[in-house]
Amino acid sequence: MIAGKRVLVIEDGPTRTHSGMPFGAGYLMAQRHQARAIVDPRPSTVGSLHAAVQHYPHIGPVLPAMGYGPQQIQDLEDTIRSVDCDLVVIATPTDLRRLIRIEQPTVRVRYDVAAHGTPTLEDILQGVIRKAIPS
Repeated sequence: MIAGKRVLVIEDGPTRTHSGMPFGAGYLMAQRHQARAIVDPRPSTVGSLHAAVQHYPHIGPVLPAMGYGPQQIQDLEDTIRSVDCDLVVIATPTDLRRLIRIEQPTVRVRYDVAAHGTPTLEDILQGVIRKAIPS
């Protein structure tokens, strides 16, 4: 569905704004599946989304999903509607299509987390638990 299309990539807002990740799953999938272009949504952002992309310029040409209240959800819907693209790539934990109306065709990408190397998350948590519950 992505190959050859001009895509708008929507990614998890907090992950892209606060984590320091250089890219997210949506951006990666758009590249891997040979999107013709990743459309930069920044010129089309409105309201709280416009403020967010100004405050976090490192997020690049993806739209951070910010929707913690009715106005932010409306800003997200209005921004998506105003972006000229062939396809919207949704890479958020929540399926945005359940919250807002998206007029363009959509595809949702998901991802899993896998441990690579040590310490693992389990190793870290065991240390925290040992400190919290002395034997």
